[in-house]
Amino acid sequence: MYTRMLTFLLTGALSAATLFAAAPVAVAASSYSVTSNDGVKIAVQESGNPNGPAIILVHGLLGSRLNWDAQVQSPQLRQYRIITYDLRGHGLSDKPSGAQPYHDGRHWADDLAAVIKGSHAVKPVVVGWSLGGVVISNYLATYGDRDIAGAVYVDGVVELAPGQIVDHPEVYANMNSPDLKTHLDGERTFVGLCFNRRPDVDAFSRLLANAAMASWDMQKEIPTMTVFAADGIGKARVPLLFIYGGHDALVDTHVTLARAAELNPRIASKVYAGSGHAPFIEEPDRFNHDLAEFVRSVSGQ
Repeated sequence: MYTRMLTFLLTGALSAATLFAAAPVAVAASSYSVTSNDGVKIAVQESGNPNGPAIILVHGLLGSRLNWDAQVQSPQLRQYRIITYDLRGHGLSDKPSGAQPYHDGRHWADDLAAVIKGSHAVKPVVVGWSLGGVVISNYLATYGDRDIAGAVYVDGVVELAPGQIVDHPEVYANMNSPDLKTHLDGERTFVGLCFNRRPDVDAFSRLLANAAMASWDMQKEIPTMTVFAADGIGKARVPLLFIYGGHDALVDTHVTLARAAELNPRIASKVYAGSGHAPFIEEPDRFNHDLAEFVRSVSGQ
């Protein structure tokens, strides 16, 4: 009896050890801030494997780091060092007043450069959703691609140009209305236009809260901010992947991809036929797989 009990205990201990060895190690998130060239403080958060290849996720207009929850929580991406940050005028980052802090696209490029430098990320892959694509293009135009391994545009804005941006004049007018109710209704409509497959009620409510936190001055200035896509995308030599939704109601997928390919014939692209403007939220498993494959291909792992 003693022998059988000892065998049982040893077997259980081995099984438990095997289970814990196979389970991914959860790494607690850390938060800090970096300061951009003009003094704006940018809120940053890290999670995942601190020793893995770095991925910097750049959200879009009216968002925050919380847009990337499906990536931060992904078992497929847990092997990587995941760095998220709130754009200026968004989330927990500074929201300076006036037009000047938002008009010049190089300010947004400086913010990304500050995150790369402040995080000590070595050759990260940068991923930009929607307005985040403009941030990446402006970064590439201002700083070049020597400090990054590659870039992923996720329904990224290439240029703020007619034909590429789907026209919703009433929505944008409402978003910039001085009347609070009209403004918030415009924000809700804009967030709804991001999806062909809308997320659950809790997630959608959180996205609306993101929008309500965003700077009004920033929103008014975005349509006229400077974009240096030709210098950024056109001169990039690192791999560029464009992932777009086939039902994007905010960016014209086919026109925008054609323009990106015109600027840089070496780009690779994927279209998720069932997604809208946010495929990383609408089809997270597929997106996370494609992102992991891209990071492996450019990092040599």
